[in-house]
Amino acid sequence: MLPAVIQPTPDEPQSASDEAHGGALGSRLNWLRAAVLGANDGIVSTAGLVVGVAGATNSRSALLTAGLAGLLAGSMSMAAGEYVSVSTQRDSEEAALDVEKRWLRERPEAELEELTAMLRDRGLSQKVAREAAQQLTERDALTAHARVQLGIDPDELTNPWHAAWASFLAFTVGALLPLLAIVLPPAHLRLTVTVVSVLAALVLTGCSSARLGAARPGRAVVRNVAGGTLAMAVTYGVGSLLGASAV
Repeated sequence: MLPAVIQPTPDEPQSASDEAHGGALGSRLNWLRAAVLGANDGIVSTAGLVVGVAGATNSRSALLTAGLAGLLAGSMSMAAGEYVSVSTQRDSEEAALDVEKRWLRERPEAELEELTAMLRDRGLSQKVAREAAQQLTERDALTAHARVQLGIDPDELTNPWHAAWASFLAFTVGALLPLLAIVLPPAHLRLTVTVVSVLAALVLTGCSSARLGAARPGRAVVRNVAGGTLAMAVTYGVGSLLGASAV
């Protein structure tokens, strides 16, 4: 029987299909976590901006202009940054795969021995590791080495465009909450509605990010709410000072 490429747990060996499902699940969780964090960035940065402007003026048009500018600038910056970051990662993955292809072509026996040693280091006996390495090599040598040695799935390389669009949308969704909260209510309720809405959203994103990371939500929520509160307090104070000095 062909052993799993990824190291099995001591209590329960992992099959090849379990590994594939586990990798797909891990990828989905990473995307979800990135989306939650992107939305959180949109909430905090836009809330800080509009609350700061609210400290200086009650003009709905000024608040809307500032909020929209912050939303667009932030979402586009997030998308561009994520595109560059993921493109660099993909370039590195492709370069590593090219090297592995060349080595498999030029020194197949050495690569087979290397794969055997890596499988043996993961708890297999020499005989089983050798048999597994031979079967994996016969099936797809590049995929076997990429997964075991490099931790890369050649069929699922990171896509920079997907990452960019995901970051853009996540930030935009998050930024819409403080923007709508500051411009829709009556003037005397704007600040209260915005602060309450933002803090509630930060509780939700903090809890969600902790759950996705299999961590306790308490500390994450406290950090999230404290950071958002500090950002709004500082920008509101600065806006109030600037608004008073302009009168």
